[in-house]
Amino acid sequence: MVTTQQNTPGWDRAAKILAQLGEELAFVEPGKDTGLLPINSLLMDFEELPRDDAPANLATGLTSARALLDQILDGPGTFNGESIRFLNEWHAWMSSVIAAWERGAAMPAVPVAWKQSTGSFVKPAIADPKPAPSKSLAPQPAADEPAIRLNLADDSELLREFHGESQELLQHIEQGVLVLEENPADAETINSTFRAFHTLKGGAGLLHLDALRELAHDLESLLDAARRSELSINSDIINLILAGGDALKHYTREIGEQLQGVKPGDPIIVPTRLLRQRVRAALHGGPSPATVPAPLKAATPKQPEEAAAPVSPPVEDSATSTPPEKERTQSSAKLESAAGFVKLDTRKLDSLVDLVGELVIAQSMVVQDPEVQRLSSRHLARTLRQLGRITTELQRTAMSLRMVPIRRTFQKMTRLVRDLAAQQDKQVQLVTDGEETELDRNIVEELSDPLVHMIRNSIDHGIELPAVREAHGKPALGTIRLSASHQRGGIVIEIQDDGKGLDRDRILAKARERGLVKPDTTPTEEEIFALIFAPGFSTAEKVTDVSGRGVGMDVVHRNIEKLRGKVEIKSVAGQGTTFTIVLPLTLAIIDGMLVGVGEDRYIIPTLSVRESFRPRPGMVSTVHERGEVVSVRGRLTPLLRLGQHLGTPYRAVDPTEGIIVVVESGNAARGILVDELLGKQEVVIKNLGETFRKQDLLAGAAILGDGRVGLILDVDTLVKCQQTGNPTNGEQSPGI
Repeated sequence: MVTTQQNTPGWDRAAKILAQLGEELAFVEPGKDTGLLPINSLLMDFEELPRDDAPANLATGLTSARALLDQILDGPGTFNGESIRFLNEWHAWMSSVIAAWERGAAMPAVPVAWKQSTGSFVKPAIADPKPAPSKSLAPQPAADEPAIRLNLADDSELLREFHGESQELLQHIEQGVLVLEENPADAETINSTFRAFHTLKGGAGLLHLDALRELAHDLESLLDAARRSELSINSDIINLILAGGDALKHYTREIGEQLQGVKPGDPIIVPTRLLRQRVRAALHGGPSPATVPAPLKAATPKQPEEAAAPVSPPVEDSATSTPPEKERTQSSAKLESAAGFVKLDTRKLDSLVDLVGELVIAQSMVVQDPEVQRLSSRHLARTLRQLGRITTELQRTAMSLRMVPIRRTFQKMTRLVRDLAAQQDKQVQLVTDGEETELDRNIVEELSDPLVHMIRNSIDHGIELPAVREAHGKPALGTIRLSASHQRGGIVIEIQDDGKGLDRDRILAKARERGLVKPDTTPTEEEIFALIFAPGFSTAEKVTDVSGRGVGMDVVHRNIEKLRGKVEIKSVAGQGTTFTIVLPLTLAIIDGMLVGVGEDRYIIPTLSVRESFRPRPGMVSTVHERGEVVSVRGRLTPLLRLGQHLGTPYRAVDPTEGIIVVVESGNAARGILVDELLGKQEVVIKNLGETFRKQDLLAGAAILGDGRVGLILDVDTLVKCQQTGNPTNGEQSPGI
């Protein structure tokens, strides 16, 4: 953007812009887009100049150049020999027009036509323009919005590649912009964000996604102006780029849905005209349109009642994200290059993991075959041990292919914190740790939504308003810490805030009011905190866009259970709350405790096992109307006889003849009585198929080393289920 003084003559301002255009034209080359964006930006500066005393020929020249540049931008996106020749002739003619304007002399004649030899662009008609209705050529709002129509028949593969690449680029852009919010002068981040927009625009142009390409082009111009120190990045610019990124995400999401068969061929329409006008106004220092649509919501998974977190309208004060030094490292070094990586269809990857699992099972069956074990060949024994080592290493490598860092999921939360804090007039920073921690990609995909709900809960219910925090001796800036680490045989994710903490008495009163807790009972603090996961439970006084319906935390609990994980809560009034999510490393292999009931084998995930022991006489008793309980460390724990519950033969009628395995689900526990413990084993999970789809007692099956099938128990169902059968007479209840 060219800065001019109001008293500077119009011809002088025009001459300076034309001189800059001449410098850019000196470097253009056929077949390349070098200089295209700067030339377009300078031409827009030209068009924004007041026209009070400008000669008509000047407007004629601008109309001609604009027609050419628009066709280049809408078409190939590169110069050719004819367009370069035209622009050089145009530049020379415009120089003579400005010189005549300065001297007050007669205007040079308008060329009848700039000759074409290739027909690569349509020459605009050269005629004196009509009087301008205003002093500026700024675009006016249009009633209709441009639509994108996908050519799914011919471009499906290219569209899939573009869709995947666009998601990565938009994530890169969002993280980069949040870095710039902390450090607007970070040249490396400005350049990398500019290149991301440029790449996105190029891909959209290749597939003729014009509306998407045009928006990306305008946003790219904004970053280009910042690169050339012609524009200072402030909160308005940050909000503009984020709103533009949201619109591009919407385009990308619609493209992905059509690729999956949702309304294929329908036009994709996203309101962008007013947004583009805002971008151009910011680029040229003009007034912004009075009516601007609210930014689109961030693309997060939808749930009933509550969808993705709402994005607030542009505001001056917003939340502080991760410290700039850390964010710069993430947005530039970690997201810059994809060298050394190969894009792979995830179905092929899953198929490979399944085949390796089958190989492990087959190898185990060979080693444990009775006929092989009777052989006394040392050479065979060494060979089998070597085979075992190779198979184990192959399995470990195959599983690592599915492991991805949790970094990208954490980075999505940075934007969420920023927007929600701004919406609620709170000051919140998100500090992340352990972003390189890896876990199964399937878990990463399912984890995003629970994290969204928990962070929304921390901001809405936990972090206080700045004035309230300062009144209690806290800094106005609240902090949410999001961390991941390998612990307890799995992945531990913590969401910790320094807010006001959970109100124990209020939660209990609300639970009693709803009948969740009986008036004559006194639950422990752990049990009280667990009540926030009850469906429909909320302590909010009013329903807002963020909370109040009692849906969010219920979704968290349900989704974490589906991942075979659990959630723990610790809270100190006035100091804050910590949610701890414990998850398995992968959903494909489970570390399980193998137990026997009669002749059957069952697998209990070790992540859910608290302890196991052989009960002594007197430890098991019967509570009237509540079934059997076992006294474990001074606390009564409900007991479930597994064989009786499943309706299969069992030997341990007297509990002292069997083993009790204490399992946990959330904050509840239950003792499971089995006949014997057979050991601990890693097994490959197999889906039970459609036949068992409607039952929730079994989480899957696994082929054991001896070739037999072991059923994997769903601990959450066992902990919550009701007693069946009569434990005193050994009668069997109906089978599964």
